[in-house]
Amino acid sequence: MTPIRILVADDHSLFRDGIVSLLEAAGFQVIGQVGDGRAAVEAARRLQPELVLMDLSMPEMTGLEALRAIRAEMPDVQVVMLTVSDEDSDLFEAIRAGARGYLLKSLNADEFIELLEGLQRGDAAISRKTATRLIDGYAALSRLQTKSSESLLTPREMELLQLIVDGMSNKAIAERLSLSENTIKYHIKNILQKLGVQNRTEAATQALRSGLLNPTRHADS
Repeated sequence: MTPIRILVADDHSLFRDGIVSLLEAAGFQVIGQVGDGRAAVEAARRLQPELVLMDLSMPEMTGLEALRAIRAEMPDVQVVMLTVSDEDSDLFEAIRAGARGYLLKSLNADEFIELLEGLQRGDAAISRKTATRLIDGYAALSRLQTKSSESLLTPREMELLQLIVDGMSNKAIAERLSLSENTIKYHIKNILQKLGVQNRTEAATQALRSGLLNPTRHADS
């Protein structure tokens, strides 16, 4: 397998030299090293690396800013954040911005090299512990979004949405709730707008997938 071409960006020269030596000893091809985010973007344009190892906190332009610039201009270049930050907010922001990995500088050398080698097989450069944090974080975000969607709907709209989930027609819903069909249509229009969907089917699907409602809770006997 052809050695992956790497650009290293870190403002601590001693650490940067150590990483370069480690990479070269493992058979990677280091084609450049820079000490700030702006220089990383310029070097990426000039050298066209396959991978940029990017420190999160750097002068001139932060690692996240440089990541966004590189991904926007050179989408084929992979960027892996290499950082001391164990903050979930930094991790989530880096992944959202397009990072292919997020490695803590506290990793041991063998694990670091193994995760980078995984990039050539199509894997993300993320440790198991970090992957777990990502999964837990996005699960929590999903729960928060579900609660947010639920809080947008009135009790009457929640009741009506459940009847939609149960497959009831507008006429049947009107009869169940002792309301006119026009009133039901008005409520459905509001539900669709609040949930950001186009039709009853999408509303029911979103309600079930998000856990907002359960199927057949109000089903007819």
